[in-house]
Amino acid sequence: MAEDRTTLEIFYGEWRKNQDNLKAALAPLTPEQLRLRPAADLLSVGQLAQHIVAVRVYWFHGLLGEGGPDVADYALWDEPDAPPRTAAELLAGLDASWQLMARALARWTPADRQQTFPYERDGNIEQLSRSWVIWHVLEQNLHHVGEITVTLRTYNLPAPDL
Repeated sequence: MAEDRTTLEIFYGEWRKNQDNLKAALAPLTPEQLRLRPAADLLSVGQLAQHIVAVRVYWFHGLLGEGGPDVADYALWDEPDAPPRTAAELLAGLDASWQLMARALARWTPADRQQTFPYERDGNIEQLSRSWVIWHVLEQNLHHVGEITVTLRTYNLPAPDL
């Protein structure tokens, strides 16, 4: 099935709105609020936001080779010993990772989106296309923004408008 550029523009535009809504919800949060979690064994609001940034950079920079060394450290935000980030740091990370993706999405042609890259999973090498990576990162972002939304609403805090 051929890709309809208008449909892609709609998807990317809605993804951008989701990003902006997430940033608006995170911006006023205190360090204590960023540590809120729905249960002791689940990630906090801040950890989820760090994970969103790290995953974007892992896939777009680490696998697809987009961006330069200036974004590489964001992939480390997901490490078990990664320090918690302030709201301002989270916003900067969301912006940097968004720009990394936005530049690539604007530049890639339909043929570029079908190019594959080797990825090792469970000892097997798979060939993942850029389109697969885009979808994977998008669905991951939506899932975790949903978790942040539920957590913030649980504590009666303003949440992203989904």
